[in-house]
This record gives sequence, C-alpha cells and structure tokens, in this order.
Amino acid sequence: MKAAICRSLNSPLSIEDVELGPPGKDEVRLNVAACSICHSDLSFMRGDWGRNPPFLLGHEIAGVVETAGQNVTGLTVGDRVVATLIKSCGHCACCEDNLEVLCTTPPPADGGGISTPEDGAIDVLMNTGGFAEQVVVHQRQCIIIPDEMSFEAASLLGCGVITGYCAATRVGKIKPGESVAVAGVGGVGINAIQAARIAGAETILAIDTDSSKEALFREMGATGYINPLEGDAIKAVHEANNGQGLDIVLVGVGSSRVIENAIGMIRSGGRVVIMGMPASDDLATLDLGVLANDAKSLIGTKMGSAMIREDIPKLIELYQQGEIHLDSLISHRYPFDDINTAIETALKPGSSRVVILFDHEGT
Repeated sequence: MKAAICRSLNSPLSIEDVELGPPGKDEVRLNVAACSICHSDLSFMRGDWGRNPPFLLGHEIAGVVETAGQNVTGLTVGDRVVATLIKSCGHCACCEDNLEVLCTTPPPADGGGISTPEDGAIDVLMNTGGFAEQVVVHQRQCIIIPDEMSFEAASLLGCGVITGYCAATRVGKIKPGESVAVAGVGGVGINAIQAARIAGAETILAIDTDSSKEALFREMGATGYINPLEGDAIKAVHEANNGQGLDIVLVGVGSSRVIENAIGMIRSGGRVVIMGMPASDDLATLDLGVLANDAKSLIGTKMGSAMIREDIPKLIELYQQGEIHLDSLISHRYPFDDINTAIETALKPGSSRVVILFDHEGT
C-alpha cells in the first residue's frame, strides 16, 4: 500500500510503497476513505513538538473495516467507521473519571505497524497514521457511522469537531445566556462556536486574524467578529459586550500571547479554556495576583476531554438534525496523490478544513 511519509521537517511528504502488518488482538484494519488535515499534523511537520522524522501522520479518518483481529467485538468487516487518536483502556482512574483522552494504560499496539525495506519500522504518530491507504487501529478508537453519512463529513469528527465541541460543553460548561468568545477560529475553534450556539450563549464573539472567513464564523453561530490585527482586542471585546468582561473565552490557537490576552477578556469569576496545543517551549507570563483576586479560572484540556462513545454518536445525531454543520466546514478536497498540495492549501488564509479522499472499491 501507499503512505505519505514525513522524511524531513518543513518539507513535502514522500508518497511511498510501505508494508502494513495485520491487525492484532482487539485491532482492526481499515481502508481509509477520507482523512482531514489537522493543525496538529502541520505542527509535527514543522518540528513544534520535538519528534524526529521519519514518521507517518494523519489522525482525522473515516473508512471501512477491512479485517478484524482476534477478540474484536462490536465491529465487523464492512462497517463504516470514524477512527480517532484517543486510545483508552476503559478502566483506569482517568477513564473512569470521564477523561479517557488521558488514559494512563492505553492498549499497546499488538499488530499493524508501518515499515519500509530501508528504514524498518516507521513511527506512526497519534495512534492512527491516516496519511495512508490503510491503517491498523484499536477497536476502542472506532465509532460506527450511519450509511447515509459521507466519509468526508465523518472524518471531521475524529479530532477538530469533538475537541471544540467538548471543550465548550464538557469543560467550559457553557450555559444559556452566557457571553462567549473563541480566540483562534480554526478547525477546533469553529466547532466551539457551534457548541456555544447550540448551548444557547447570548453573545458569541469570533476572534481571528483571517477576515475572509467572517461569513463562515457567523454562519456557524458567531454574533460578532473581532480581528486582533486591527486594534486592541481586549478593549474590542469589552466594547462588544456592553463594557463588561465575558463569562468564558475558549482559546483555539496554541499561543501563550493569546492565552495571556484571554485572561484580560473575562469578567471576575470568568474562565479561560485552552483548546489549542502550544509548542513545547511556549511559556506564558501571568499576573497570578489577578487570577487569585478576581477568581478567574485558567483551564487546560486535551481534545476537549471527549468521551468518544458518548460524544461522537451525539454529534452524529446533531448533524442529522441539522444542528451542527460539517459539510460547510470543508473548503477543499484533494485526492491522496495531491496530499502535498492539500497541505499547502491548509496553510493558506481562507481555507477551513481540507480533506484527502482515497479511492477504494466499495467505499
């Protein structure tokens, strides 16, 4: 099969013939039908998170079960699924505390594995490796999707949608009538806006430097838009909220500067939720006296603390009801052979989600 390998940082991926091992115990092999490009993939390619090539990326995937390994239950050959990077045991303290994304004893890989004759085993990052025609994943990473749901829409549920939606609902606990801002409205932030709309927030401000996407922000539920390049964003937030600080700001970009500014945007007793993953060496300077005296909360979350067996079926139901939008989030589609062009597009202003489509018979 073919896979797009990252062989050097800040360089195009190399499409190569690779070997994929069979699924092991509790694993399935999928024919990948669609893989959305996430900002995390781009961060790894830039070297932001300290991993050295060669490695295989891609973690927002949907496809069809091609082979099921030993002990697989609830999935059969031919099932249409979305697969996530969340690999959990289901019984450790974190899993039992509804924090399966922080699972302390994730199941080890039993089979699969990507290899080439020259390199041997290739690192598969984020438990998926969706920049390839096939993947082997643990059964607990997969959720069955309806026959009528497109693979490209389903692929978005693997990371960006559940991260933004669950950060707003599970972590931020947005309530009807609250005032909200989303700072950094990318693949995660846009879904936090949708969640705020569904939760009944009264004010929903989109804060982003890409003015070309203002119409999309408003379509998803934003009641106002602020471009931080055009003036003092903190002042603009207060002016847009009747001179008051907001109840909650959700930060969708991994930037200490944006996080620092977000603290100035909330009222006393307000909360900031960090959704975007900063680079490993991005340090913030905070006035802890302000946090304490004003009882402001700064909350970190990984993938919105999503519980995929609860949250993905709920999101599918909301999609079928027309409450959450997925198709209109996709700005570009490319065949697998054009993956490097797709990555270039994902880096340009004006793009939202870019999806790679694979051609498998029967998918």
